[in-house]
Amino acid sequence: MSHSDNNLVDLERKSISLIREAKAQFRNLAVMWSTGKDSTATLWLCKKAFFGKIPFPAIHIDTSYKFPEIYEFRDKIAKEWNLDLIVAKNKRALDNGVAPDKGKLDCCTQLKTEALRNLLKEKGFDAIILAIRRDEHGIRAKERYFSPRDEEFRWHHTDQQAELWDLYVKPSEDFSHMRVHPILHWTELDVWQYVRRENLPVNPLYFARDGKRYRSLGCMPCTVPVSSKASTIDEIIDELATTKTSERAGRAQDKEKAYMMQKLRVLGYM
Repeated sequence: MSHSDNNLVDLERKSISLIREAKAQFRNLAVMWSTGKDSTATLWLCKKAFFGKIPFPAIHIDTSYKFPEIYEFRDKIAKEWNLDLIVAKNKRALDNGVAPDKGKLDCCTQLKTEALRNLLKEKGFDAIILAIRRDEHGIRAKERYFSPRDEEFRWHHTDQQAELWDLYVKPSEDFSHMRVHPILHWTELDVWQYVRRENLPVNPLYFARDGKRYRSLGCMPCTVPVSSKASTIDEIIDELATTKTSERAGRAQDKEKAYMMQKLRVLGYM
């Protein structure tokens, strides 16, 4: 077995252990799914953790500004994998005209964070699994595997419990829900190597067309492709070995600045 294969085995083992721990600790669990590579790999890890059937719902936050390919991929895979899919949308905010061109901070807060907050309140979820990685953004590097949000949905990034010896403890008070990050220790390259090994379905937006492809999927007004000739998974993996372009270079830069991303995440952003 190659070093890469050994690495994927270790990554998968730890992630599955975290997912099973979350299922054991919380009474009403769900997993977030954007249809991107990370969240699709996380869905697959959930399937493997429970022998082919995910025993909790998958949540898709629909801002109404996603690419058509995202909706097509979502519906196709949800059917093929027999997912208990919940689509959450902040209809009140949309009716009030909230949109990316009116301000990206408010748009993300209303159409993503508030949509999730409303759903958690409605369904009573006490924990959600998310596919964030430490290497994805400097602010996300501050996260823990088990990351609580208070009753106001806020993340207290300066007051987090240490996670030693694989012990993950629920807070005893001022706790609305737990966020569980089972691929926090993975890298972008790890995910693509895992996608190749497991032969996972891939949103076509990731593959180059006319010299450009998307590396990170978001809403259409806030996401642009990066220059690339990688039109297969193997070519994407080869490209990542040499590229100097950051993974989220194609996302709206005013939202990606460290202070803005931290402000969004403190407010409850994914």
